[in-house]
Amino acid sequence: MRFAFYGRVSTEDQQDPEASRNWQLSRARALTDRHGEVVAEFFDVGESRSIPWKRRPQATLLLNALRDPNRGFDAVAIGEPQRAFYGNQYGLTFPVFVHYGVQLWVPEVGGAVDPDSEAHDLVMSVFGGMSKGERNRIKIRVRSAMAAQASVEGRFLGGRPPYGYQLADAGPHPNPAKAADGKRLRRLVRDPVTAPVVWRIFSEYVAGRGIFAIAEALTRDDIPSPSAYDPARNPHRSGIAWSKGAIRTILSNPRYTGRQVWNRQRKEEVLIDVEDVALGHETKLRWNERDQWVWSEHLVHEALIDVELFERAQQVMAAKGAGRNTRERHRTVHRYVFRGLLHCGLCGRRMQGQQSRESLYYRCRFPNEYGLANKVEHPRNVYLAERELVEPLDQWLCTALAPHRLSEAINQMCDAQSDLEADPAAVAAARVIEESDQKLVRHRAALEAGADPQLVTGWMAEVQARRAEAMARSRTAGGRRRMSSEEIQGLVEALGSIRQVLTEADPTDKAEVYRQLGLRLTYQPGKRTVRAEATLDSHSWGYGTCPRGDLHTNHTSAAAQARE
Repeated sequence: MRFAFYGRVSTEDQQDPEASRNWQLSRARALTDRHGEVVAEFFDVGESRSIPWKRRPQATLLLNALRDPNRGFDAVAIGEPQRAFYGNQYGLTFPVFVHYGVQLWVPEVGGAVDPDSEAHDLVMSVFGGMSKGERNRIKIRVRSAMAAQASVEGRFLGGRPPYGYQLADAGPHPNPAKAADGKRLRRLVRDPVTAPVVWRIFSEYVAGRGIFAIAEALTRDDIPSPSAYDPARNPHRSGIAWSKGAIRTILSNPRYTGRQVWNRQRKEEVLIDVEDVALGHETKLRWNERDQWVWSEHLVHEALIDVELFERAQQVMAAKGAGRNTRERHRTVHRYVFRGLLHCGLCGRRMQGQQSRESLYYRCRFPNEYGLANKVEHPRNVYLAERELVEPLDQWLCTALAPHRLSEAINQMCDAQSDLEADPAAVAAARVIEESDQKLVRHRAALEAGADPQLVTGWMAEVQARRAEAMARSRTAGGRRRMSSEEIQGLVEALGSIRQVLTEADPTDKAEVYRQLGLRLTYQPGKRTVRAEATLDSHSWGYGTCPRGDLHTNHTSAAAQARE
């Protein structure tokens, strides 16, 4: 028999994808070796188990392959069902295998799952429930631990330091295993440059100055905004002026009082479509009420303002909002196909979606959000209708990636990488990864040759730790790894027929195609043109993209201009 293997690993930060793939594949082969060989592999990296199969890239490719009579395999083997199926996913997915006559093999039933066996159905359903329960237990355990660390220890729990603070070393990690890996704790210390700005913002606001006036004054006085002072915080922002949002964020942050505060926000899973539960959930960040915040019991870092000043600022903000005429809002979800992809060519900011007279538009209101003292020439409103962009963009994509021009387009993308600068950190990380891979091969050979398993396992764990650290440095380095033409071709072919996908897709699916193509659209209102860049990058396939924008400045792109 010919088998296809499917596996999944959630995050590279917590697990080594290569090691996870190897043991899952080994478990699947132990089940199938007496009956045939594995001829195809589908392995999702960076995808949560709670995400349905149709939203996992490799699982989607596998489901599409099932429909192909010339798929090249007769059955699918899974190394661990808890990693493949979550909750009721098995009940929604297995009928597709049965419909197309493809067997599903799992170790827990000793071979192929029998669609007519109640025992097999019960076993697979139990593993789906166990997978969901395990995830929930981990979530509760982690949140409880973080709440205790913030409250009792006042520990800094990670993330970017607030404007006005810097990070300083706070000693080795209290977990012996993490301390042995070199991990250390961090704490907040006063930034002598930006701390006085925080005091100024609070003082002027309490004295009666408005948020926009404060932003205007700071910009006029040539005081760098948070993004300009520390570009690494928000590489996707221009930092040319202070915004109202930055001022409001500073005024709302209680950590300036010297206490650690955690749980101001929570992650909430909401249904993508209440009419189609099989699509699963998406994670949304929600603000918690103040009585749900977790405060440290003692002062744990230097306070930039006193508690009285902070409380007065909160009272002023509440009073300004209390006098407004408010009405109940009925949230309407509009499916913008260019959400997060369209940027204003004048200020570089992402354009916001807006509906007007049942038509979808994108707008930029830079003067309404940022101080104008920077003398940036920008209209009060910049608008672009979605309908005017969809057709020209789809025509360009279908032309650039048409079958008869695919080789030419791939060569152009490959040649465009010659402009990339080799980042020293990325080069060093790549060297460590290559050396680690070579050592792992030698260690496995020694293990197969009869070396002490405990000793070799220790060596491999040490090498894998260094490799994981190098992979993390590689992802955060400024440079990009050059991709071969074969890799680029594989990414393009994974999308399938561009013309068919764009023609048949609804707005949500089309937006996903644009995202996977790495599209960046820049609108020049004066010229009435949109510059479209398609960035085929292996980092965005499997590891996800930064929700606050692309953290890397160098791209491997094929660019073209599409006039409206």
